[in-house]
Amino acid sequence: MGDYEHSATVRTSPSALFDYLSEVRNLPEYFEGMVSAESVGAGAVHVVAEVEGERREGEAWMETDEGARTMRWGSEGPNRYRGELRVTGEGDDSATVTVTLHTERADGPGIRSGLEATLANIKRHVEGRSTARS
Repeated sequence: MGDYEHSATVRTSPSALFDYLSEVRNLPEYFEGMVSAESVGAGAVHVVAEVEGERREGEAWMETDEGARTMRWGSEGPNRYRGELRVTGEGDDSATVTVTLHTERADGPGIRSGLEATLANIKRHVEGRSTARS
């Protein structure tokens, strides 16, 4: 079982960042390993991902709260996977995105590297460049 949390600062307004991150069609652009995501009804998303060299496909639930700038998701199954993405900040030129994951899998290094890659993808797509670790 594991809980993981990573954050990054992105040069954009918090509202613009949350608008981008909460759009289902954008999920594969930034979530590491996600191949496709399609809304299939109220709160349901069909996802395809490549995880550790295996194609995984299924439905997940997803909830967004624009006022709180949070997005929560999860999927059923043996891993009992769920996560939350939270955008904070004030003003127009800086926002912090925090991604929290919970899984019954115990692959800490793989999950951590996936989170780090996801945050780097967010920065690259939103800021238009890749980033180095600080």
